[in-house]
Amino acid sequence: MDTLLVFTTLPDAQSAHELARQLVELKLAACVSVQAPCRSVYRWQGALEQAEEIPLLIKTTRARYAALQEALCARHPYELPEILAVPVEAGLPGYLAWIAAETSQP
Repeated sequence: MDTLLVFTTLPDAQSAHELARQLVELKLAACVSVQAPCRSVYRWQGALEQAEEIPLLIKTTRARYAALQEALCARHPYELPEILAVPVEAGLPGYLAWIAAETSQP
């Protein structure tokens, strides 16, 4: 499959919505689902941290992943953003075709 589901988190709703809009406008994502706030617990630079974050679920294609990652790194407020891409093993064929069409390079 050529479809990817990419995960990232943002520190607040405003930055999450803005980044989601930019990714869709740039055709790097067909859809970005802005999720409800969650509490993340992690170790950063030797210290145990907790933060409220806004998860994003980004639907894209393998062909657009490199450009998506570059855009995320350039626009993300975190020093080291979470960016995880998971291949989609199966899905509604029409929806997968829509993702491919919406992320085709302009």
